Amino acid sequence: MMDIGSKYFNYRAKKTNFQQEMIAGITTFLTMAYIMILNPVILSDGGFSFGGVFVATAITSAVACIAMGLFARTWAVGLAPGMGINAFVAYGVCGGMGFSPEEALGAVIISGIVFLIISLTPVRKWLINSIPKSLKLGIGAGIGLFLAIIGFSLMGISADHPVTLVTLGNVKAPMALLGAAAFVTMVVLERRNIKGGIIISIIFWSAVAWVFGLAKFNGVVSAPPPMDLAFKFTLGSALSASMVTVIFVLFFIDLFDSAGTLTSIANVTGKINSKGEVEDIDKALVVDSAASVVGGALGTSTCTTYVESAAGVKAGGRTGMTSIVIGVLFLLTLFFAPLATSLPKEIDAAALIYVAVLFVRNITDISWDQIEEAAPAVLAMIAMPLTYSISHGIAIAFVAYAAIKICSGDAGKVNPAIWVISILSLVSFWVA
Repeated sequence: MMDIGSKYFNYRAKKTNFQQEMIAGITTFLTMAYIMILNPVILSDGGFSFGGVFVATAITSAVACIAMGLFARTWAVGLAPGMGINAFVAYGVCGGMGFSPEEALGAVIISGIVFLIISLTPVRKWLINSIPKSLKLGIGAGIGLFLAIIGFSLMGISADHPVTLVTLGNVKAPMALLGAAAFVTMVVLERRNIKGGIIISIIFWSAVAWVFGLAKFNGVVSAPPPMDLAFKFTLGSALSASMVTVIFVLFFIDLFDSAGTLTSIANVTGKINSKGEVEDIDKALVVDSAASVVGGALGTSTCTTYVESAAGVKAGGRTGMTSIVIGVLFLLTLFFAPLATSLPKEIDAAALIYVAVLFVRNITDISWDQIEEAAPAVLAMIAMPLTYSISHGIAIAFVAYAAIKICSGDAGKVNPAIWVISILSLVSFWVA
């Protein structure tokens, strides 16, 4: 049993074995299992059915991970519908722009196809290298703050106000207090290097809510719910100006999120060659983009590579067998829908706020001593939560970046991709 996959994955050359890969896979799965709860919670706010998204999330993640393991076999990573992207679909595309879930899924599929095509061409490398680092970091932090404001709202910590727009909610409410306790527990468990802290915290404090009658317990195991949106996507609105903007944002976030995550993993595993290039990244990006097409067809938002994969890598994962183990575990979650529906949204929200922290913490790498680089990044950060739109935040950041470069006399130093994105951003404001 210990030799399973030994020849295909070349354990000896990678200094690993099946047992080590299995431990790594379990470790990574525990760190990203929260998506099985949060993805249905978020997308259901956009008109998706909780049960359908739950099943689509499990199957999409399983297919993506197993495909990554078999095709891009040198990568020990997990894939699932991405945080931030799902919020954009639910609150931006469906809630804000008024598109139906079927139309949103069509956009997910098209963006995945665009990503797949670009992953097979030199354009991918050009695009990745064209976006300034500070903008990438600012956009990532902005997505985190957007998740945070959603989490605060779900937890009841923030509330509407006719004058100040937002104000403090009922922080004395029992469920708000349990949500706050869940967040603190997540941080403490991470501080103590305990894997799976998010899912452990959610289940523990949900159990407290069940015991005191604050939430209803629906059971643990059952047959998977129906996939009511599987293969029901529509492409009819794909050519409208507003939907083109949606497709671009989905593509943009997925491309840079996946490329950034894979590069980070490569730094740990020694997959960066003497030229500074990431080995086998093409195969990994092909799987990542194809997974988004699969996810859209099955009824969930864009699939991406998870930075939590670093936990499995630190545990010794070095090959695609780690990814396969993650995929199998996602398949097993199919039968736990009743448990997922039993978890109170206030406690689930704690995970959103915790993930927001992970998104925001990278702002230390922004070039703060270069105001022309830092200012657009900050605009991206604050515009996303304040306009309640990831796409508007990205657009504002790029337009500001281009305008600053023009007025500073540095227009000649700007990559052509920046001009293209900035023009598209201006068009998106015009047609909004």
